[in-house]
Amino acid sequence: MKNNLLPDLFTLTAIFEGMEDAVLSHDLDYIILNCNTAAEKMFRCPAPVLLGQNILGLIPESVRQEQLAILERVWSGERVNHLYTVRNDKLHVDFPVSLTISPIKNEEGEVIGASHIMRDVTDERETEEKRGMLAAIVENSDDAIISKTLNGIITTWNGGAEKIFGYQERETIGKHISILIPRDRLSEEDIIIKNIRNGNKVDHFQTVRLHKNGSAIDISLTVSPVKDRHGTIIGASKIARDITAAKKAETAIRHQAEKLKILNTIGKAISEKLDTESILQKVTDATTQITGATFGVFFYNTINQDGEAYMLYSLSGAPKEAFENFGMPRNTAVFHHTFSVEGVLRVDDITKDPRYGQNAPYFGMPEGHLPVVSYLAVPVISSSGNVVGGLFFGHPEAGVFLQEHEDIVVSLASQAAVALDNSRLFTEVKELSQKKDEFIALASHELRTPLTSMSGFLQLLERKVIDVHQPFVAKAITQLKKLNALINDLFDISKIQSGKLQFYFEEFDFAELIKENLEAILEAYTSHEIYFEESGEMILEGDKMRLDQVLTNLVTNAIKYSPESDRIEVSAKRSETEIQVSVKDYGMGINEENISHIFSQFYRAKDVNSSITGLGLGLYITKEIIERHGGRIWVESEARMGSTFFFVLPLKKRNSVNSHLRKKEEERV
Repeated sequence: MKNNLLPDLFTLTAIFEGMEDAVLSHDLDYIILNCNTAAEKMFRCPAPVLLGQNILGLIPESVRQEQLAILERVWSGERVNHLYTVRNDKLHVDFPVSLTISPIKNEEGEVIGASHIMRDVTDERETEEKRGMLAAIVENSDDAIISKTLNGIITTWNGGAEKIFGYQERETIGKHISILIPRDRLSEEDIIIKNIRNGNKVDHFQTVRLHKNGSAIDISLTVSPVKDRHGTIIGASKIARDITAAKKAETAIRHQAEKLKILNTIGKAISEKLDTESILQKVTDATTQITGATFGVFFYNTINQDGEAYMLYSLSGAPKEAFENFGMPRNTAVFHHTFSVEGVLRVDDITKDPRYGQNAPYFGMPEGHLPVVSYLAVPVISSSGNVVGGLFFGHPEAGVFLQEHEDIVVSLASQAAVALDNSRLFTEVKELSQKKDEFIALASHELRTPLTSMSGFLQLLERKVIDVHQPFVAKAITQLKKLNALINDLFDISKIQSGKLQFYFEEFDFAELIKENLEAILEAYTSHEIYFEESGEMILEGDKMRLDQVLTNLVTNAIKYSPESDRIEVSAKRSETEIQVSVKDYGMGINEENISHIFSQFYRAKDVNSSITGLGLGLYITKEIIERHGGRIWVESEARMGSTFFFVLPLKKRNSVNSHLRKKEEERV
């Protein structure tokens, strides 16, 4: 009989030692009698040390009384299964265990001790804590976190999903995910599931889903595959974030950027334009676009010959025919508010305003008028306080125009008022300038006849007068020549302004022309020496008389503006493409302030000696002649250090010069 029991004992011992769970047994005095290898590992203590110890030494103080109470139940024969408690090892490190305590009985059935089977559940507890933490995060997340099968059946639904989509959990579990997808976006689900089956994550996919009430929600969607313990993909987890507010903010920023772009464009346009019609149209187009109005109109306030007010308008968003058959808007109570300087009028529903419908013959909007419910009117007031006109906007829906629209239109209206004032001033200046040009042309033409007669009479008198009066006649002739030169300048100016300054091009040696010109000047001006430096023959094609006029003007200016010096230097150099001429003096020079204006019409430097006469036309005419030859002119100077005037003439064929002249004429037109 004993021999039959021995294998069973060996088998039990092998099982005891091979168990992964720790096993301890102790007597009624809590003295440990047996332990297995797993117990040695759990408590980090070899069996010889464990055996004979009091088991209460392995129980932390915090749970010892509780454990003693449990053992009292065991002493009564009760078995305690799967109790979660704490033990500590040899190093007094606490760890969680799952504990089963069974009574040990003798042959008479008396309890003589207890066996403890323990499993270290540290990993399980940490996993459970993580699971609990994740569950809390999922449940309290503001994002919708939803899981579903690969067939699209919803399996979990958190509080965030309820907030975003409006469905409670009981309304969605077991339902297909398509209850959230707009009909025109159902194909997205097939694409997402295909990616999930392939193990791919769909990250931050922006799309639209449906609320329970049917409204659309902008969301950012992240979908990840869900795998079982074997790594097989069994479903998908969706995280949906409501980005409606972000989308609205993005749209608002984009609209604001568009408005700023329009404002910058229109601000630049109306500051550059001096044409009334163009200004009004651009302002009307821009403000209509910014406000979102169906149409916008600018009524320009003018007075007819009978003293009655009427409007000329620019229109945006509708054809002019929509207004042409209706009476003047100032006659109504609604429009009177704008034109009587009472300020801006913005109404959510103009048909409910007490001023609406008070005027005959229509008592409201006439038949065929564009529908208007939302109404915005902004007066355009000039710097003098007069109403130049008004910007009016309409929309068939109520409450369209906001305070921000009003503020923008008011700002543009003030800019438009300034631009219109500038346009009016420009028109007036242009008309005055035209009259001035007409006067100069007429005066110069009418003065030439008597001056020619006077010149002839003085020349006759000079030959017959006695010696004592000869100097006076000579001086009179000199002054007459100066007056005639001024008249010629005025006459040239009138021709330039009218585009009638004639040029007669021919081929000649420019170096010879310079020599002849300087010889004539030296005969008239004996106070200065003129030194000419040349580099050989210089054949070009140009107007010989006009270029002679340029040389005379520059050299005589050099003499006039260097009274304390007696040296003038003239240089002419030829390259392969052009001729460069310079006229240098050692006189009073030109300061920086005057240099930028020196070639302007009627400009004379402020610090010029009053004894030096002139109208400030010579350099203007000189520049015009040079440029009409396709050249350029400039000056280099420093106050009290002298000046050097340079001009360059291109060596071009006649057809090239004529082409340049045509271009100048086109620019003038």
